Amino acid sequence: MKFTEETLEQAVIELFGEVDIPHHHGETIHKEMSDVLLRDDLRAFLQNRYAGVGITQNEIDSILRKLDLYPSSALYESNRDIIRLIADGFTLKREDRSQKDIYIELLDFETASNNIFKIVNQLEIQGTEKRIPDGIVYINGLPLVVFEFKSAVKENCTIKDAYTQLTVRYRRDIPELLKYNAFCVISDGVNNKMGSLFSPYDFFYAWRKVNNTDEPSEGIDSLYTLIKGLFDKNRLLDVIHNFIYFPDTSKSEAKIVCRYPQYYAARKLYESIKVNMKPTGSGKGGTYFGATGSGKSFAMLYLSRLLMKSVELSSPTIVLITDRTDLDDQLSEQFTNAKNFINEDKILSVESRADLRKHLQGIESGGVYLTTIQKFTEDTELLTDRPNVICISDEAHRTQINLDQKLKVTDKGVEVKYGFAKYLHDSLPNATYVGVTGTPIDGTLSVFGEVADAYTMKESVEDEITVRIVYEGRAAKVLLNESKLKEIEEYYAKCAEEGANEYQIEESKKAVAQMEVILGDPKRLKLLATDFVEHYEKRIEEGASVKGKVMFVCSSRLIAYNFYKEVISLRPEWAEIKTCEGGAKLTPEEKREIKPIEKIKMVMTRNKDDEKVLYDMLGTKEDRKELDRQFKNAKSNFKIAIVVDMWLTGFDVPFLEAIYIDKPVQQHSLIQTISRVNRVYEGKEVGLVVDYIGIKSNMNVALAKYSKVHGDDFADADKAVVIVKDQLDLLSKLFHGFDTKPFFEGSPLGKLNCLNRSAEFVQVTADLENRFMSITKKLRSAYDLCCASEKITQTERDHIHFYFAIKSIIHKLTKGDAPDTAQMNERVRQMIQEALISEGVEEIFKLDKNKPENNADIFSDEYLAKIEKIKLPNTKIKLLQKLLAKAIDEFKKTNRIKGVDFSKKLKKLIALYNERKDFDIFQSHVLDDVADKFADLFKQLQQERKSFEGLGIDFEEKAFYDILKAVAEKYQFEYPEEKLIVLSQEIKKIVDSNARYTDAFKRDDIKATLKVDLILTLDKHGYPPVPKDEVFKEIFEQAENFKKYTDI
Repeated sequence: MKFTEETLEQAVIELFGEVDIPHHHGETIHKEMSDVLLRDDLRAFLQNRYAGVGITQNEIDSILRKLDLYPSSALYESNRDIIRLIADGFTLKREDRSQKDIYIELLDFETASNNIFKIVNQLEIQGTEKRIPDGIVYINGLPLVVFEFKSAVKENCTIKDAYTQLTVRYRRDIPELLKYNAFCVISDGVNNKMGSLFSPYDFFYAWRKVNNTDEPSEGIDSLYTLIKGLFDKNRLLDVIHNFIYFPDTSKSEAKIVCRYPQYYAARKLYESIKVNMKPTGSGKGGTYFGATGSGKSFAMLYLSRLLMKSVELSSPTIVLITDRTDLDDQLSEQFTNAKNFINEDKILSVESRADLRKHLQGIESGGVYLTTIQKFTEDTELLTDRPNVICISDEAHRTQINLDQKLKVTDKGVEVKYGFAKYLHDSLPNATYVGVTGTPIDGTLSVFGEVADAYTMKESVEDEITVRIVYEGRAAKVLLNESKLKEIEEYYAKCAEEGANEYQIEESKKAVAQMEVILGDPKRLKLLATDFVEHYEKRIEEGASVKGKVMFVCSSRLIAYNFYKEVISLRPEWAEIKTCEGGAKLTPEEKREIKPIEKIKMVMTRNKDDEKVLYDMLGTKEDRKELDRQFKNAKSNFKIAIVVDMWLTGFDVPFLEAIYIDKPVQQHSLIQTISRVNRVYEGKEVGLVVDYIGIKSNMNVALAKYSKVHGDDFADADKAVVIVKDQLDLLSKLFHGFDTKPFFEGSPLGKLNCLNRSAEFVQVTADLENRFMSITKKLRSAYDLCCASEKITQTERDHIHFYFAIKSIIHKLTKGDAPDTAQMNERVRQMIQEALISEGVEEIFKLDKNKPENNADIFSDEYLAKIEKIKLPNTKIKLLQKLLAKAIDEFKKTNRIKGVDFSKKLKKLIALYNERKDFDIFQSHVLDDVADKFADLFKQLQQERKSFEGLGIDFEEKAFYDILKAVAEKYQFEYPEEKLIVLSQEIKKIVDSNARYTDAFKRDDIKATLKVDLILTLDKHGYPPVPKDEVFKEIFEQAENFKKYTDI
């Protein structure tokens, strides 16, 4: 027996029986062939539903006539109006004008059993031709869903044929049926998809879950999930009621029917918001983790309708927040064109905080306002304290979780500032916050609550909502050598995950700055441009590209500009302005929309210091908006976009098919970036990621993380809170008896003085200092994980940043300007450095490695005088210790023997300082004595550097004098003073003569010559009286050391 379309039809009918929707064969339906309504069913429903208000037969007839009057010739407009009529109801004026109007709903959305459901197969319908659809789902006599089946066992017959039959043949021949259509289903039993009549075939999708917690189904199982999931009576009514979107105005036949992940996301978030709304709830409405490219903006649109139509929520106010202007523009365009759907006339993109305040303070409910997080600046005035405000954050993994505070120190004192999100939460204190993101990070869950629903990249590809991403690594082809590639790989190891705090952000920026020397190397950029041009043109030539649209991601503006110039030098014609892409034929409307433009453009903001050519090329904000429009037009000549940060998130171009990456990107940002190419477009099979920098291992980690969502994937903030509170308790005991009140209650200058005294207090013993640094390090690590947690009070936060500030001061004193990652203390390090600059300390450590001539003389009296002015003894000792170490290191470069001697003396002094006892710590004379010893040692060093003057020789000759004298003392032989002076001058001449070549001490032949010359000269002068190899070895080492550093 063959498995035919008829067999599949009967199988589907059986499945409808399992969801309690009865079957009727078309032959049993009594109606005229040209009629598509089951009028008796509609009459019966209306009669029962409105019997209580005495609806009359004439009034029911008027409703039927109202439906009949929508012309099928204007199919899209009629379908739009009828679906809105069904979803939102309408007002019926009574036959008896003295009676109150009736609000009519053609479906009962509250009680499914009050509706009349039927699945009808093989119903003959006469239009311009007679057609017999395989299946129609009727509710209350309205033909809302049409099925078309194809055989599962005929390989040459596919569901694409079913799609064509519906959208071409039925639309042409029986449009009257389709003007009531909510959505269509095409199936061959194995492939089962649903979608809008007006959608391209690529936008028909499977419904692969019966319940949200189920695993997605495959193949024949997806037929079960389609019927049992989508055609569950309550869910089917809900989809028709709330999940079919027509824009208010549209140039095309736009009709968006929800996909199953959007449906479940909106519903789960809605339920989470109801439970968590203030004043009874936490205000954390939940997080939606939706794969990038899976249609999160439509999920937000559906959620907004649910919220606005909710009886329980009484028409809340919705504030939609993005963190970039281009995202704001994109959402604004969508939402302001959805007033009918959301059921709200006041949908506005607000220009400023003052504008938003004006709107919010004038209403008690309703309104949808779109804005950017940056508009919540340091104006902290309350916007509204109403609890019926819901903030929905798009891309909720970036600035919108920045609730933490920062300390800023200037010479005027200490100021406290907060992240954007902190001002938002303070401005809307009773709002409920919802986060929507494709890449949640730890802080996302702390601010918005647990993941209410998730839809991963893997599921999105399997559902064909996004296309598969293909990776092509080309790093080895353009990087100059393995050592530089290794540097790039090491960078990724350091920046495994960005997280929510500025510490890692600043560290990442620092690492990127170090890499720019490699990535921006002119030779490398030339190779890169050559490879890119060849690769791009080969794809075009081989027909691997649909529209030729690609994006190239550079690591900085300067590199992007230099790369652009290299490309143009190879293909100058790409910089020529052309009307449209080659061979394109434009309609009159397209001629108005498509602007003449170059093939390759940079998409970056201007910098006021840009050179004129670059400044003019980048253009204004309006110019960038035009670039956006042109890149999104398939026929525009603009094909290649060079970007740095812009367009990497929330920028949707379905026919963008390749992205070339030459920029280090963090895990969640990397997912956002590569997802630019995963959108579905006809003829586009995959999205290509071309890797020029070596992101593969990082990409694999990121894909693994964001391909599933479980609680274990994100750090446990509650555990971190416990650790934070434990460390705070230890620190409060450590500071017992110390007056910290001036920092928390005093003036800015008082806070600064308190910080300095606190750092002094911590350093009173080495043990106390080590304990403090260890505790604050643990505090830092834990606090990074839970800084957004509401379980940490403001008082605790203030103390946390107080301790971080002290730790930074101590780091500055002990580690100079090269702290490692573990020692970095992000938020307060810069402000502490500024504070030290005001004391004249910064310049001691800030040495210009590139231009040593710019550095001041660290041996000068001026440096010592600056340190002497410092009143805090521990601080003074630390700085003297640092200065001495640097000075001795410099001295060693020319006078090795004396430098070593001073190093030993310094070590003894440091040991003396570190071994101070508890009973000594408050006796200032003890510390003053240590400080004096450090200062004395420094003065001895200064005197030693000048000691050559009394001997009648120069500073360099004195270095050889010292080594000759030291060797004589070490090996216990006498040598006259006057002969030492002459010999040291002779040795200096020999070293100068042999070392006149730049590579002298790398060449064995020159070193051998020098050694022979030294031995002959020493022997000539009778030094030493008895030859010893060790003597020659030490003098030769001093000679090498001397030339090594004096030539620098």
